Order: sequence, then C-alpha cells, then structure tokens
Amino acid sequence: MINIFKIKDNVINHRKKLRDMAEIGMKEYNTSRYIKEYLKSIDVEYEEFLDTAIVGMIKGKKGDKTIAFRADMDGLDVGGKVKHLCGHDGHMSILLGLIEYIKANINSLNENIVFIFQPAEESPGGALPLIKEGVLEKYRVDEIYGLHIYPEIDEGIVGVRPKYFLAQTGEIDIEIIGKSGHGAMPQNTIDSIVIASNFINSIQTIVSRNIRPLDEAVLTIGKINGGSRRNIIAQRVNIEGTIRAFKEEVYNKLKNRILEISEGFEKSFNCKINVSIKDDYPAVYNDERMFEEMKNILGEELEVLEPLMISEDFSYYQKYIPGLFFMLGSKNEEKGFVHGLHNINFDFDDKVLLRGIYIYINILTHKGVLINNNEENYNI
Repeated sequence: MINIFKIKDNVINHRKKLRDMAEIGMKEYNTSRYIKEYLKSIDVEYEEFLDTAIVGMIKGKKGDKTIAFRADMDGLDVGGKVKHLCGHDGHMSILLGLIEYIKANINSLNENIVFIFQPAEESPGGALPLIKEGVLEKYRVDEIYGLHIYPEIDEGIVGVRPKYFLAQTGEIDIEIIGKSGHGAMPQNTIDSIVIASNFINSIQTIVSRNIRPLDEAVLTIGKINGGSRRNIIAQRVNIEGTIRAFKEEVYNKLKNRILEISEGFEKSFNCKINVSIKDDYPAVYNDERMFEEMKNILGEELEVLEPLMISEDFSYYQKYIPGLFFMLGSKNEEKGFVHGLHNINFDFDDKVLLRGIYIYINILTHKGVLINNNEENYNI
C-alpha cells in the first residue's frame, strides 16, 4: 500500500488550483472540468449531474456495502469577486486525495466507495437536486460522510456531536405598508417606521416567551430599509432576517408566531404586512452509531461540540440515509490561521488536507472497507 505522504504534493496542488478558480454555486464549470480531468488521468470513472456535479463509484472486491463521501464545490461572491472563504477548495482536495489513495490501493478495497462532488452548498443548495436525480438509489449508498474545515477548534482535532448538530434555517422578508405624508402632520398618515420598530420588538419576544427554554432557537433581523427623507412619514419599510432552530416543531413555531403577530399588527395599526419565509436547509442530524464509531477511532482527538446555529445542505442526505458530518479543526494561532469562515482572511495550513484524508482512511479501515491500512500512526 502507498502511504498518504506519497500523494501529498498532488493534494496540495489540487487545493492551489481549485482555490484560484473559485466559482459561485451551479456555475462551477472550471472547477468541474478540473476534477473530471484529474479523475480521467487516474482512470476513475464518473457521471455528471446538474451541469457541474460529479459522482462516481470505486467498486470493492466484496461490494456488499457502499460508503459515500461528499465534498462541496462552490465559492463565495465577495464584492464581485469569488473566493473560497469556507474551505470548499480543501474539501474537494481531501476527497480527490482519498480517491487517489483508494485507486492506488485498489487491491485492499473490500466494499464500494462513492464520491460526490456537489455544487452550490452555499446557495441555492445542490444536495437536494442531486438526491432528486436519484444518486443515492442508483449507487445504493448505505451511509454518507462529510467534513468541514473549521477554524474555531485546534488544528487536526475533529469536532462533532451525535443527533442535532447544525441548525435548520429560514430567510424572513417582511414588507410593512402604511400611508405616507408630511412629517408635520402624522395624524394623517400610517407611519411604517413606527410600526416596523414595534414589530421588530414584538417578534424578538418569540424566542424568549414562546419557545421552551431548553429548545435552542434564533431569530435575527439583519437589515431594515425605509423612508425617503427626514420630514416625510415613510409609507413602506422592508425588513430582512433569519430564523434558526434544531427541532422542526420549534422552527415551525417561529414561523407561525411571526405570521400571527403580523396579522395582529395589521389590525392594530391599520396597515398591510406581507411576510415571506423561505425555508432553507434542514437541521444536520448525525447518526448515533456512526458517531460512536468515530469516537472509537479518534479517542482524545475528537471533541464533542455544542450544537451550532450554522447550516449545511448535507442535512438533506441524512433525511434519506444515515450520515455523519464533522468539523476538521484548522485553528493555528502561531501561523495566524485564526480567521472565521466567510472572513476575507480565512485560510489554513495545507497539512490539514492530509489530516482529512487520514481520518477518512481510518473510518474505512475501522469498517473493514479498506484492509492493511498503514496510516495508523499519522498525526498532524
């Protein structure tokens, strides 16, 4: 068997090239082309989905079980320039490295491996469209793994938890329509700014007064826009925000209370309130058995995290098959790798890539998918 250090240079080169060609969701054409060309170069077959998605299987000698690994492909648009500020270049490089390792050690592969290079994790979400294309059924996937490079925990440490891990999310858009008029004659108007101020204060009580204290939830208003000048009562105010929760019933309670409060405000203030709530990704819910396996594999190198209010469309796969999503620590204060996800200065050491491959290999070895693993002593 080859050692993962034999593929180190290739993996680092993948990251450099993928980072330089970052593209937004569903338009990862150059990224997709690069991945396909590399898979062809090492004689790995694949299929194309959704214009840019790439899915394939490496068959094992027994082939009784199929384990999938998913990597997201898209970057983030920052001021008109697309960058990989959420580690997706690293996720793809880790998966490419795993594929190369398995291909080079194909005689040690007992069961089947499926790889999924998925577009549009950031937006609009590529997991569900892929599932609807029948990817999981076609390849008869039994369980799936995904990772995310994460600068909030120390380099090389795996952060994960069983059951609820990342939140279900939704986007709120609210339009309050009143009646405009002169600021000196407010009695002849319906002041949408006053209504909006009261409305925001009222919906902020939903989490504190309508949600059980033991059920985590977040309601955040991040943007408000209204009015034209200082002496004109505003006719219209637009409000944007987000709701997040782990349990579906809690999430639905947030939605329903926003709608109920808006109806009350319409009657109280004689205005019109249009509420639109767009459901985003479900909660990431980690399979307990797969978590325990990971815990046994990593021991003290695993940290059980508190639930996080960020979101991930990996959660859609978990609606259909058992799945485990975990964080791969990249924080290194000595080297300055401390900036958070989506921060313009986000970066990480390339050796995190090898750590990710090592973890995947040891998962497969523990499950008996790979035999004769010689990577037991690798530490970052």
